[in-house]
Amino acid sequence: MGGTFDILHKGHRALLTKASEIGNMVLIGLTTDIRARKGRTEVDINSYETRKENLEILLDSMNFPSNFQIVPLNDDWGPSVIEESFTAIIVSEETKKTAEKINKIRNKNGNVQLEIVMVPFVKAYDGQKISSSRIRNNEIDSNGMLA
Repeated sequence: MGGTFDILHKGHRALLTKASEIGNMVLIGLTTDIRARKGRTEVDINSYETRKENLEILLDSMNFPSNFQIVPLNDDWGPSVIEESFTAIIVSEETKKTAEKINKIRNKNGNVQLEIVMVPFVKAYDGQKISSSRIRNNEIDSNGMLA
């Protein structure tokens, strides 16, 4: 799985929970500062180190076994297009198309396609998805409630 994991919220917890349920070893590609800011020049995103530290704290608080590894992610693919030992990819509804592109590249390179495990969006109190941008804009808190 991969992502920016800027302001952590209930949706991130759902993704991580699903990953812990199906993976013996879970690789999390955490976008680098350059990649995280691509197309988001007006948004103040936490640094890679801060996001990594917060993600490690969240993983620890969720009492998962130590089968998570966080690595820098500089593009949409990371090692998922070449790593033969990967069997699945955890995605949200908005990143499913990227996983499908990854599988096309894997197929072209002769690698087995990944099982795409899509975790539905976690909804806020108003029925809209919980997102870091909505939290940043003080629309909701990290659990999807009124801020």
